[in-house]
Formats: sequence, C-alpha cells, structure tokens
Amino acid sequence: MPRANRYIQPGHLYHLTHRCHNRQFLFKFGVTRTEYRHRLRLAARRHKVSLLNYSITCNHTHLLAEAADTEAISSMMQQLEGEFAEWYNRRKGRSGGFWSDRYHCTMVEGSRYAWNCLQYIDLNMVRAGVVRHPDEWRWCGYDELTGQRSRYRLVDLDSLQKWFDGMSRAEFIEAYRRSINDAIAAHRLKRDPVWTEAIAVGSEEFVRRVSDEIKTRVKLEVDEAGEGVWVVRDPEVSYSAF
Repeated sequence: MPRANRYIQPGHLYHLTHRCHNRQFLFKFGVTRTEYRHRLRLAARRHKVSLLNYSITCNHTHLLAEAADTEAISSMMQQLEGEFAEWYNRRKGRSGGFWSDRYHCTMVEGSRYAWNCLQYIDLNMVRAGVVRHPDEWRWCGYDELTGQRSRYRLVDLDSLQKWFDGMSRAEFIEAYRRSINDAIAAHRLKRDPVWTEAIAVGSEEFVRRVSDEIKTRVKLEVDEAGEGVWVVRDPEVSYSAF
C-alpha cells in the first residue's frame, strides 16, 4: 500500500481520503462499512492515532486524524487499508485492488478550518443525496460528536476538545448541531476540492509555513481559495483524477 507520509508533519490535523478502485461501490453494503469501522477503531488504538471524525461512504472514506508520531498515521493507514482489502477479497472470492492508488492527505489548520472540515466529512452522504441528515447515516462521526453514541466510539473527544478549547463540550454540541442544520437548510452542500486535493488548508500564514516545511517536493502552488481560505497544492496530483 503506497504511503503518503511525505506530507505529514508533527502537531497538525490531517484529512485523509481514499477511494475504492475505479470508483466502484465496494462499500455498498452495511456489513462492509461496519467491518471497516471496527478495524479502523482497533487500528487507531494500536498506532496511537486520534480520530476527530470519519465517514465511510459507498465508494470512499474520510478520516480526520492527528498523532504525535509522524509515522503513526501512515503506519495505521498502511496496515488498515492492506488488511481490510485482504479481508474483503477473501470474503467475496475476489482478486485485484480494492483501493485506488494511494490515499490523499490534507493538512488542516485548527479553529474554523478544522470546524469546516468536520462538517464537510459529516455532510458527505447528504451531499450525495443518500440521506437528508448525517444522523441518518450510521457510518460517520456525527452521532459521536453530538453525544448520541457512547459505546464503541472512534472519535477521541479529549483530542477534539483540545482544538476547540474555547468551548465547553455542551457548547460544542449545540453549535455543531446548529451549523450542520444551517448548512443543510441553506443548501451549502457543494463538494469543495480543497479538502480532497490540497496538501494543506488554512490561513495564508499557515499554508506558507507548511510549504516551507515540506522539503521533498520541488514544485508546490500556494493559492487563495476564497473567504480567507488558503491552500498548498501539488500541481502534479489530483484526487479527482483517481
């Protein structure tokens, strides 16, 4: 399984996205999504990765994660994605790739950028027209973020609170529910490629600092995406192309 750790720096949040091979609906059935979620929970614990949100759709996955060890996220993804693909192929009597090339990794600044990323992940299946509200989709983090799920949680609520330390848990739940409802009511559901194609998303200061930190890439682009959102892109890589 190819690794994306060349973009991983310590002390940041990461939005990880991975599509099924040829955009096939290999997560079509609930039993497959539930098995992936179970393996994700165990893998995150094993590799000491904190998950702040997740969504398992019918043909791709979204994770928002952080880890103190820069190798932890790539190690978790390598093991999780490889072992899950083997499980799926054995179960289906199938051969061939499950995933479409490497997963994509986007570094996310805290505060409002992390907040927007949380919403973007939870609104995935609403955006796809599968459900009307994320509380109808069992395979995302919305019910954990809003205090509706207490058993077998994936979301590290303590780590989540660290990124929003100006809010109490109750204040976070109320504000998050309201922002999700407002986004749905206002039809603010359009897919935003910055979350799945950029190397980093945040303020101009943040993305320029990230660009300077990444020494392994010769050619990078720093652009303003609008409304105070800046991104670092690798012009040679497009998640949409997968």
